[in-house]
Amino acid sequence: MAGLAACPTCLAEARSSSAESAHWTYADAQNWGADGAYPACSIGGEQSPIDLTAAVRAEIEPPILSWRPQAFPIANNGHTIQADVSPGSFATSAGHRYELQQFHFHTPSEHALDGKRSAMEAHFVHAGEGGNVMVVGAFLEGGWQDASPAFAALMAAAPKRVGDATLDEAIDPASLLPKVHHFFRYEGSLTTPPCSEVVEWNIFSVPVTVAQSDIDRFKGLFPMNARPLQPIRRRVLLTDSSR
Repeated sequence: MAGLAACPTCLAEARSSSAESAHWTYADAQNWGADGAYPACSIGGEQSPIDLTAAVRAEIEPPILSWRPQAFPIANNGHTIQADVSPGSFATSAGHRYELQQFHFHTPSEHALDGKRSAMEAHFVHAGEGGNVMVVGAFLEGGWQDASPAFAALMAAAPKRVGDATLDEAIDPASLLPKVHHFFRYEGSLTTPPCSEVVEWNIFSVPVTVAQSDIDRFKGLFPMNARPLQPIRRRVLLTDSSR
Protein backbone atom coordinates (compact mmCIF):
# COMPACT_ATOMS: atom_id res chain seq x y z
CA MET A 1 0.00 0.00 0.00
CA ALA A 2 1.55 3.31 -1.06
CA GLY A 3 1.79 5.94 1.64
CA LEU A 4 0.97 9.64 1.74
CA ALA A 5 4.64 10.44 2.15
CA ALA A 6 5.12 9.12 -1.37
CA CYS A 7 2.00 10.84 -2.63
CA PRO A 8 1.98 14.62 -2.00
CA THR A 9 -1.43 15.03 -3.64
CA CYS A 10 -2.85 12.44 -1.22
CA LEU A 11 -1.48 14.37 1.75
CA ALA A 12 -2.93 17.57 0.38
CA GLU A 13 -6.34 15.93 -0.02
CA ALA A 14 -6.22 14.58 3.53
CA ARG A 15 -5.30 17.92 5.09
CA SER A 16 -6.26 20.77 2.82
CA SER A 17 -9.12 23.19 3.41
CA SER A 18 -8.41 25.04 0.16
CA ALA A 19 -10.67 25.03 -2.88
CA GLU A 20 -7.98 26.27 -5.28
CA SER A 21 -7.77 22.87 -7.02
CA ALA A 22 -11.53 22.18 -6.96
CA HIS A 23 -11.76 20.99 -10.56
CA TRP A 24 -13.87 17.89 -9.91
CA THR A 25 -17.52 17.58 -8.94
CA TYR A 26 -19.73 14.95 -7.35
CA ALA A 27 -22.09 15.17 -10.31
CA ASP A 28 -19.26 13.77 -12.44
CA ALA A 29 -18.08 11.18 -9.89
CA GLN A 30 -18.49 8.26 -12.29
CA ASN A 31 -15.92 9.88 -14.61
CA TRP A 32 -13.25 11.01 -12.15
CA GLY A 33 -10.65 8.70 -13.68
CA ALA A 34 -11.79 8.96 -17.29
CA ASP A 35 -9.33 11.65 -18.42
CA GLY A 36 -6.31 9.97 -16.81
CA ALA A 37 -5.84 12.64 -14.14
CA TYR A 38 -6.98 10.34 -11.31
CA PRO A 39 -6.50 6.79 -12.65
CA ALA A 40 -7.10 5.05 -9.30
CA CYS A 41 -10.67 6.39 -9.30
CA SER A 42 -11.53 4.23 -12.30
CA ILE A 43 -9.09 1.30 -12.26
CA GLY A 44 -8.36 0.86 -8.55
CA GLY A 45 -9.30 -2.46 -7.00
CA GLU A 46 -9.79 -1.24 -3.40
CA GLN A 47 -12.01 1.80 -3.77
CA SER A 48 -14.29 3.42 -1.20
CA PRO A 49 -17.05 3.79 -0.12
CA ILE A 50 -18.69 0.35 0.01
CA ASP A 51 -21.86 -1.28 1.30
CA LEU A 52 -21.15 -2.60 4.80
CA THR A 53 -22.75 -6.00 4.49
CA ALA A 54 -21.79 -9.68 4.78
CA ALA A 55 -19.00 -8.83 7.21
CA VAL A 56 -16.78 -11.43 8.85
CA ARG A 57 -16.81 -11.33 12.65
CA ALA A 58 -13.35 -11.02 14.16
CA GLU A 59 -11.58 -10.27 17.43
CA ILE A 60 -10.72 -6.68 16.56
CA GLU A 61 -10.73 -3.58 18.73
CA PRO A 62 -11.95 -0.12 17.70
CA PRO A 63 -9.40 2.68 17.44
CA ILE A 64 -8.31 4.14 20.78
CA LEU A 65 -8.96 7.87 20.49
CA SER A 66 -6.96 10.61 22.20
CA TRP A 67 -8.61 13.70 20.73
CA ARG A 68 -8.46 17.16 22.29
CA PRO A 69 -11.30 19.69 22.41
CA GLN A 70 -10.55 22.75 20.29
CA ALA A 71 -12.17 25.88 18.88
CA PHE A 72 -11.63 24.49 15.41
CA PRO A 73 -11.02 26.56 12.29
CA ILE A 74 -13.92 25.74 9.95
CA ALA A 75 -13.72 25.87 6.16
CA ASN A 76 -16.20 25.68 3.32
CA ASN A 77 -13.79 24.29 0.71
CA GLY A 78 -16.31 23.96 -2.10
CA HIS A 79 -16.83 20.24 -1.49
CA THR A 80 -17.74 20.01 2.21
CA ILE A 81 -17.53 21.69 5.61
CA GLN A 82 -14.19 20.77 7.18
CA ALA A 83 -12.67 21.35 10.62
CA ASP A 84 -8.87 21.48 10.69
CA VAL A 85 -7.19 20.06 13.80
CA SER A 86 -4.12 21.39 15.61
CA PRO A 87 -1.33 18.91 16.46
CA GLY A 88 -1.83 16.81 19.56
CA SER A 89 -4.93 14.74 18.79
CA PHE A 90 -4.26 11.16 17.71
CA ALA A 91 -5.67 7.64 17.54
CA THR A 92 -4.17 4.17 17.83
CA SER A 93 -5.50 1.40 15.61
CA ALA A 94 -4.12 -2.14 15.30
CA GLY A 95 -0.98 -1.01 17.12
CA HIS A 96 -0.29 1.97 14.86
CA ARG A 97 -0.50 5.65 15.85
CA TYR A 98 -2.24 8.14 13.58
CA GLU A 99 -2.46 11.93 13.98
CA LEU A 100 -5.90 13.51 13.53
CA GLN A 101 -5.62 16.05 10.70
CA GLN A 102 -9.21 17.11 9.98
CA PHE A 103 -12.82 16.00 9.97
CA HIS A 104 -15.57 16.71 7.47
CA PHE A 105 -19.07 15.64 6.42
CA HIS A 106 -21.01 14.05 3.54
CA THR A 107 -24.69 13.83 2.63
CA PRO A 108 -26.05 11.28 2.16
CA SER A 109 -23.67 8.94 3.98
CA GLU A 110 -20.97 7.63 1.66
CA HIS A 111 -21.02 4.12 3.12
CA ALA A 112 -24.23 2.10 3.26
CA LEU A 113 -25.22 -0.32 6.00
CA ASP A 114 -26.90 -3.42 4.56
CA GLY A 115 -27.83 -1.41 1.49
CA LYS A 116 -29.19 1.64 3.32
CA ARG A 117 -27.50 5.03 3.43
CA SER A 118 -27.88 7.36 6.41
CA ALA A 119 -28.66 11.06 6.23
CA MET A 120 -25.01 12.04 6.68
CA GLU A 121 -21.57 10.67 7.50
CA ALA A 122 -18.65 12.23 9.39
CA HIS A 123 -15.06 11.34 8.47
CA PHE A 124 -12.18 11.86 10.91
CA VAL A 125 -9.01 11.72 8.83
CA HIS A 126 -5.73 10.64 10.44
CA ALA A 127 -2.21 10.44 9.00
CA GLY A 128 0.16 7.71 10.17
CA GLU A 129 3.87 7.04 10.06
CA GLY A 130 4.96 5.94 6.63
CA GLY A 131 2.19 7.94 5.04
CA ASN A 132 -0.81 5.66 5.50
CA VAL A 133 -4.21 7.05 6.43
CA MET A 134 -6.78 5.89 8.97
CA VAL A 135 -10.32 7.25 8.83
CA VAL A 136 -12.92 6.92 11.57
CA GLY A 137 -16.44 7.18 10.16
CA ALA A 138 -19.74 7.84 11.92
CA PHE A 139 -23.28 7.91 10.53
CA LEU A 140 -25.49 10.90 11.41
CA GLU A 141 -29.29 10.77 11.56
CA GLY A 142 -31.78 13.55 12.22
CA GLY A 143 -33.76 13.79 15.46
CA TRP A 144 -34.47 16.05 18.41
CA GLN A 145 -33.80 14.00 21.52
CA ASP A 146 -30.12 14.11 22.54
CA ALA A 147 -29.22 15.97 19.34
CA SER A 148 -25.52 16.81 19.14
CA PRO A 149 -24.67 20.35 20.35
CA ALA A 150 -21.21 19.98 18.80
CA PHE A 151 -22.66 19.45 15.32
CA ALA A 152 -25.03 22.38 15.92
CA ALA A 153 -22.05 24.61 16.75
CA LEU A 154 -20.22 23.50 13.62
CA MET A 155 -23.20 24.16 11.36
CA ALA A 156 -23.85 27.55 12.98
CA ALA A 157 -20.27 28.60 12.20
CA ALA A 158 -20.07 27.01 8.73
CA PRO A 159 -19.40 29.60 6.01
CA LYS A 160 -22.20 29.77 3.46
CA ARG A 161 -19.68 30.36 0.67
CA VAL A 162 -16.11 29.18 0.08
CA GLY A 163 -14.09 30.61 2.95
CA ASP A 164 -13.03 30.21 6.56
CA ALA A 165 -14.41 30.79 10.05
CA THR A 166 -13.55 29.72 13.60
CA LEU A 167 -15.70 28.29 16.36
CA ASP A 168 -16.37 30.64 19.27
CA GLU A 169 -15.85 27.86 21.83
CA ALA A 170 -14.01 24.55 21.96
CA ILE A 171 -15.90 21.36 21.17
CA ASP A 172 -14.88 17.75 21.71
CA PRO A 173 -14.78 15.92 18.34
CA ALA A 174 -15.39 12.63 20.17
CA SER A 175 -18.90 13.90 20.98
CA LEU A 176 -19.69 13.33 17.28
CA LEU A 177 -19.21 9.58 17.72
CA PRO A 178 -21.72 7.03 19.04
CA LYS A 179 -21.43 5.72 22.59
CA VAL A 180 -21.82 2.15 21.32
CA HIS A 181 -18.64 1.25 19.45
CA HIS A 182 -19.73 -1.61 17.20
CA PHE A 183 -17.72 -1.06 14.03
CA PHE A 184 -16.51 -2.29 10.66
CA ARG A 185 -12.94 -2.30 9.32
CA TYR A 186 -11.65 -2.70 5.79
CA GLU A 187 -8.85 -1.50 3.50
CA GLY A 188 -9.91 1.12 0.98
CA SER A 189 -9.27 4.50 -0.56
CA LEU A 190 -9.86 8.20 -0.29
CA THR A 191 -13.42 8.88 -1.45
CA THR A 192 -12.38 11.96 -3.42
CA PRO A 193 -9.73 12.39 -6.13
CA PRO A 194 -7.03 11.12 -6.34
CA CYS A 195 -8.86 8.09 -4.79
CA SER A 196 -5.54 6.76 -3.48
CA GLU A 197 -5.78 3.29 -1.92
CA VAL A 198 -4.00 4.14 1.33
CA VAL A 199 -6.83 4.08 3.88
CA GLU A 200 -7.73 1.84 6.81
CA TRP A 201 -11.44 2.49 7.36
CA ASN A 202 -13.08 2.10 10.79
CA ILE A 203 -16.81 2.88 10.64
CA PHE A 204 -19.18 2.76 13.60
CA SER A 205 -22.50 1.05 12.89
CA VAL A 206 -24.70 2.93 15.38
CA PRO A 207 -25.68 6.42 14.16
CA VAL A 208 -25.28 9.67 16.07
CA THR A 209 -28.37 11.85 16.50
CA VAL A 210 -28.07 15.43 15.27
CA ALA A 211 -30.79 18.03 14.83
CA GLN A 212 -32.68 17.70 11.56
CA SER A 213 -32.43 21.46 11.17
CA ASP A 214 -28.63 21.16 11.20
CA ILE A 215 -28.75 18.44 8.53
CA ASP A 216 -31.00 20.71 6.48
CA ARG A 217 -28.52 23.56 6.94
CA PHE A 218 -25.70 21.37 5.61
CA LYS A 219 -27.84 20.22 2.68
CA GLY A 220 -28.55 23.84 1.88
CA LEU A 221 -24.81 24.23 1.25
CA PHE A 222 -24.12 20.77 -0.23
CA PRO A 223 -27.28 19.01 -1.46
CA MET A 224 -25.23 15.91 -2.40
CA ASN A 225 -21.53 15.32 -1.76
CA ALA A 226 -21.23 11.53 -1.60
CA ARG A 227 -19.36 9.26 -3.96
CA PRO A 228 -21.32 6.28 -5.40
CA LEU A 229 -20.77 2.90 -3.76
CA GLN A 230 -17.81 0.92 -5.07
CA PRO A 231 -17.48 -2.88 -5.44
CA ILE A 232 -15.76 -4.66 -2.56
CA ARG A 233 -14.15 -7.16 -4.97
CA ARG A 234 -11.84 -9.58 -3.12
CA ARG A 235 -11.48 -7.55 0.05
CA VAL A 236 -12.61 -8.84 3.44
CA LEU A 237 -14.92 -6.64 5.50
CA LEU A 238 -14.46 -7.24 9.23
CA THR A 239 -16.77 -6.42 12.12
CA ASP A 240 -16.05 -6.73 15.83
CA SER A 241 -17.41 -9.89 17.45
CA SER A 242 -19.66 -7.94 19.84
CA ARG A 243 -21.97 -6.89 16.97
